[in-house]
Amino acid sequence: METSVIDQARATEFAPGSTYLNTSTCGLLPRRAAEAVRKLADESVMGVRGGLGSFASVDAARAGFARLAGVTPARVALGGSVAAHVGLIAASLPPGAEVLAPEGEFSSVVSPFAVRGDLRMRYVPLTGLAEAVRPGTALVAFSAVQSSDGRIADLDAVREAAAAHGARTMLDASQSAGWLPLDAGAFDYTVTGGYKYLLSPRGTSFLTVTEEAQSSLPALYASWVAAEDRSNSTYGPVEKLAAEARRFDEPVAFLAYHAAEQSLELLAEVGIEAVHAHATGLAARFREGLESIGHPAVPGASAVVAVPGLGGREPDLAEAGVMVSARAGNLRAAFHLYNTVADVDRALDVLSG
Repeated sequence: METSVIDQARATEFAPGSTYLNTSTCGLLPRRAAEAVRKLADESVMGVRGGLGSFASVDAARAGFARLAGVTPARVALGGSVAAHVGLIAASLPPGAEVLAPEGEFSSVVSPFAVRGDLRMRYVPLTGLAEAVRPGTALVAFSAVQSSDGRIADLDAVREAAAAHGARTMLDASQSAGWLPLDAGAFDYTVTGGYKYLLSPRGTSFLTVTEEAQSSLPALYASWVAAEDRSNSTYGPVEKLAAEARRFDEPVAFLAYHAAEQSLELLAEVGIEAVHAHATGLAARFREGLESIGHPAVPGASAVVAVPGLGGREPDLAEAGVMVSARAGNLRAAFHLYNTVADVDRALDVLSG
């Protein structure tokens, strides 16, 4: 019997010590990513690498994410967190601008706008987000997949409504990039934390910006890292920032990005379409099983499955070696390329008692 690309990746790159269904909190590192961290750490101990990190790996991670997101590397800026990227976008808005977002949206997606105090925040149910866009809306900020319950937004409808009213869009792909195909070029901005479905360490985050939207973003993190000529911009004010989205880069953590280079390479080898089919198939099996034991889940075709009112069972599952999470009262299970049918059945067995 021929081994699938998913099976090969699971066998060679992962060795979970539990029934790990918690990627929506943090993804597992592939072996090759962990080895890249160990290699750089060892070199840092011995002092055999100048600067204790490589911009070649940083830019390879940029290119890897760009390939996954369907844009060119020229459209990708790097940083350490989604909140920092969102803060950059928030700083670009004029006082009084309206930001539209779903009710219950993840904090990092809305807080940088809200804390300014001079923007008009408007929250509506996710299902009515597209219909709520109006001529006075400056930006629609929302997640492709909701963190609390795994619901997938109607991306096409929101994008079309925003375009019709002259509003920009900011899509958070932290809960989707890595299993749900991403067309970052369809949105003015996308922000993506790398430590979930992109299987990278914390400290990796990706911002995509259309060429048109780049003109309005302030280069808040301007440093020699964001210079057109990095090697000759280390003293005094940077004379020329990078002409592309790299001018919005934050100084990055080399250890994290050396790992991200490898993780994104693995995802490219497997293919997001293959991961999508695998993860959503397992999630569908889990939903069916939950229904059969009297615990219906939030409906949908997401790789993230939430069971309302069952968040209190998270400690019981953890004690049994099944790692899930509790969010907004929901029990949340998340499926990725390293999960199997056995993982689904184990979780159902524990829940059914």
